[in-house]
Amino acid sequence: MKKIILSLALMAVLVSCQDKTQEKLDAAQEAVTEEVKSTIDSAKIKAEAKLDDAKEEAESKLDDAKQKAQAKLDSLKLKSAEKLEATAKKLKESVKK
Repeated sequence: MKKIILSLALMAVLVSCQDKTQEKLDAAQEAVTEEVKSTIDSAKIKAEAKLDDAKEEAESKLDDAKQKAQAKLDSLKLKSAEKLEATAKKLKESVKK
């Protein structure tokens, strides 16, 4: 009889502990879920910032390349205009002779 009562008391303790343990597990799961979400959000923000920086750098390099190309084009136009004028001058001189 004594053993039966002790067994029932032990089962009651285990059942009540099981409820508390499940509550702790649920709380821990929620905490881990929030932490993971926070980490993902933080990583997303960092990735977006790096992407924006890379985009700005690429745009800056593209603008520099455009300016260099335009400068070379202007230089070539100027040189060709000078050669055209020199050739026209020579042609006028040869026509006068």
